[in-house]
Amino acid sequence: MNKYNFTETDKTILKRLVDEKEEEYLSKKRAKDLFEKDILLKADLGTFKSLQAIHKYLFQDCFETAGLVRKHDIRKGDTLFCKAMYLEDNLRTVSNMKEDTFEDIIEKYVEMNIAHPFREGNGRATRIWLDQILKKSLKKCVDWSKVDKSEYLSAMERSPVNQLEIQELLRHNLTDQIEDREVYMKGIQASYQYEDMDDYDVHTL
Repeated sequence: MNKYNFTETDKTILKRLVDEKEEEYLSKKRAKDLFEKDILLKADLGTFKSLQAIHKYLFQDCFETAGLVRKHDIRKGDTLFCKAMYLEDNLRTVSNMKEDTFEDIIEKYVEMNIAHPFREGNGRATRIWLDQILKKSLKKCVDWSKVDKSEYLSAMERSPVNQLEIQELLRHNLTDQIEDREVYMKGIQASYQYEDMDDYDVHTL
């Protein structure tokens, strides 16, 4: 089921290679590889380039458009994300936002979510991206397995007008176990559960 409000014409733009169940299986395996093979870009962490690389790696088996910036407008419910005509400028601006404090990083995360640069998979890729920034700047990451799904989704929906809710929710679930495999794997499992994808356990893939 599409989470976005596509027009009939737009439905072909994603260029899906597999169905959603296969997408979960294949992209979870790729997410596992990101940790176990240590293949994340280190030099460009915090930029759109690094998010683009994460998205392309995760979804390379799932969408022809993996890692490509969308060219059409999208919305989710009443939320209209950044219009496609402004995306490139917006992404440059977000890439250059500071990362000196936790508050800075969450503001950057919220702005990247508002940009929503891809047709699909924004949340899953951007949560990994956020953790990489937190690790680099603060030696912390989010323990996503402790972040309640409904609280997180509600806070993200309201974040364009009030960032304090998502900021405090994530602050209370920070951990310094940034190299802990189990924290990462449980986080991936939770990230997919936020998107109603829970057919496969990442630990057994």
